[in-house]
Amino acid sequence: MHQEFEWIEEIAPDLVEVMAQRFTILRYIFWTGPVGRRTLSQELGFTERFLRTETDFLKDQGLIATTRSGMIITIKGREVIQGLRGVMDQLAGIRQQEKELASLLGIERCFIVSGNADEQSKVVVAMGKLVNESLEALLPDGKNVIAVMGGTTMALIADCLTPHLAEKRELLFVPARGGLGEAVEIQANSVSAKMALRTGSKHRALYVPEQLSEEAYAPLLKEPSIQKVVKLIRGSDAVIHSVGSAISMAKRRGMSPEVLAMLRKAHAVGEAFGYFFDESGKIVYKIPRIGLQLEDLTKMECVIAVAGGSSKAKAIAAYMKHAPRQTCLVTDTGAAKMILKK
Repeated sequence: MHQEFEWIEEIAPDLVEVMAQRFTILRYIFWTGPVGRRTLSQELGFTERFLRTETDFLKDQGLIATTRSGMIITIKGREVIQGLRGVMDQLAGIRQQEKELASLLGIERCFIVSGNADEQSKVVVAMGKLVNESLEALLPDGKNVIAVMGGTTMALIADCLTPHLAEKRELLFVPARGGLGEAVEIQANSVSAKMALRTGSKHRALYVPEQLSEEAYAPLLKEPSIQKVVKLIRGSDAVIHSVGSAISMAKRRGMSPEVLAMLRKAHAVGEAFGYFFDESGKIVYKIPRIGLQLEDLTKMECVIAVAGGSSKAKAIAAYMKHAPRQTCLVTDTGAAKMILKK
């Protein structure tokens, strides 16, 4: 397909440029609508006169509609965006970026969606759909135990899973780590339950407190009910997790001022599975928690890491120094470009 685009550019360079511009406008209206022409002009760098011509065209084609609050996407417009995603991604060179990023990070595969999750919330939804597609492609038929981390990104990803994922599969979702220190809706227990509900599958919960000492965890691990769930978790076939920025994650978990000061002094940039990393990938701190440990990931056939936004670039790169080769990273161009710059 890439060769065909090169030929199109040779014979009709304006065609490719117009396609790219109109798709950019349409996608931005989808992400932020209702939106006015002045805002579009400021955000995309096009003149209002140019945008008037292009948005009138998109309106005439039935791809957008005008309301009192601004322009919105239509059902037909959504279908066009979905249908052209692969084509336009190739136009933008995303496929090449995916190969370069996977090679740089030392992982098997990488999927990139257009946009920057720091600025456009709907980018996370696009990543969620890719997670669903990746699971469909990677999970074998039959029984599968899927460990799931918590967090705001994972809660949004859960909403994107579909019942089709469970066709020919018996799925059991479990929380990847214990921990009740976060808001209920973003705890791993809640996220795994939501994924089970979305796919028509089963789930198991692990109710243990977060940020206890190693000594306090010891008696908990002797409880038969906890032992049973932990065994399921550590023997999972797949895991879906996010990667967080170190200080943001520490604050969200209500960690002490002393620990925050230590993380800053150690120049921590990323967090995953309760491990905090500096830019070189060195583990500078670990929260003692029951569940999956980094070393457990090497035994899994399917490891999907989800993180986007340019602000997550350092965190992603740091964690990937520990990620197993079979990792599939789902990210966006905001993060990918920052990582590839280095």
